[in-house]
Amino acid sequence: MVERFSFGVSPITCHAWNKDRTQIALSPNNHEVHVYGKTDTGSGSYEWQLLDVLNQHDLRVTGIDWAPKTNRIVTCAVDRNAYVWTQGDDEKWKPTLVLLRINRAATCVKWSPLENKFAVGSGARLISVCYFESENDWWVSKHIKKPIRSTVTAIDWHPNNFLLAAGSADFKVRVFTAFIKDIEDSPSPSPWGAKASLGALLAEFSNSPGGGGWVHGVAFSGDGNKLAWVGHDSSVTIVDASKREANVHDPRKLRTSFLPFLDCIWVGPDSLVAAGHGCCPMLYNVDFDGQLTFTCKLDVSQKKEAGGLSAMRKFQSLDRQARVETNDTTLDTLHQNAITCLRIHSGTVMDVGKISTSALDGQIVIWDLKARAAGKM
Repeated sequence: MVERFSFGVSPITCHAWNKDRTQIALSPNNHEVHVYGKTDTGSGSYEWQLLDVLNQHDLRVTGIDWAPKTNRIVTCAVDRNAYVWTQGDDEKWKPTLVLLRINRAATCVKWSPLENKFAVGSGARLISVCYFESENDWWVSKHIKKPIRSTVTAIDWHPNNFLLAAGSADFKVRVFTAFIKDIEDSPSPSPWGAKASLGALLAEFSNSPGGGGWVHGVAFSGDGNKLAWVGHDSSVTIVDASKREANVHDPRKLRTSFLPFLDCIWVGPDSLVAAGHGCCPMLYNVDFDGQLTFTCKLDVSQKKEAGGLSAMRKFQSLDRQARVETNDTTLDTLHQNAITCLRIHSGTVMDVGKISTSALDGQIVIWDLKARAAGKM
């Protein structure tokens, strides 16, 4: 089963859900963030009603994340700022400015699993790890700089709340320690390493072998042992820290025939979904040996006409009117433009029930993976 919602003609750059999925925050490719609430229209259907507009940013919003436990929204934008939004008694959202201390655009933002800090990637070749300083009553940041050599394009937190994965435009994926000694106890060792100091580089992987390209999305698996990323060379790559020897990097890269992916998420212990310019979410599986294989396209809405009638009709149209049919510009997929963001809608990273996608066509689509596995889609 697929649920499809349109939010106008403006492209959606990113979106995030609240805890019970009754509200959604999205950016229509400008400096605003729109918060919508679900309203029941009867007969089991519902629609989205605009509840609030968060318009504190001056330039285009590039990242949104909604903390489910504390009910706080964090946003970042090209204006080099980040805001933490809290809901008042009047249910309106109030902003608090975060001191990022960057001189280039902020590109991505994400809350840590315990929601006591968040990370912001930027074009300043650094990551700002932000936390609340109760003594001065403000949000401050500490920087992770070396050895990043280009724009940080994607980030993701390890489930242990201490490690941070970052993909960047220098064709690299890196795993850092993001431990803040002022607010938390020292982390225990993990398969990625035992260094505890902020900014310690635990692993570095190159996306350049076999073609290369910017890294557009990174994601830790539910247990934190696997790391996946997608690049502009239409590739999907994973590495398993629990199955590799110390300091020996053995990423498994799968070059695909699809258009480049822009984001990826894990939907099970050995399954992940990638999506991007191809306008269709793709499901991949990881076997015991760590090899990646393409499973299927989640979008099964496309229907081919039997007997080659579609091609014949196209030639008839060219012969009679010297042009193709007007519906030739419509894609066979639900999304009509590049998918920009993937989110978990229901379930956990180890067992995802539904995922949501936002795209440049102004649509949000919710995909039921359980129904897809049961053959009901």
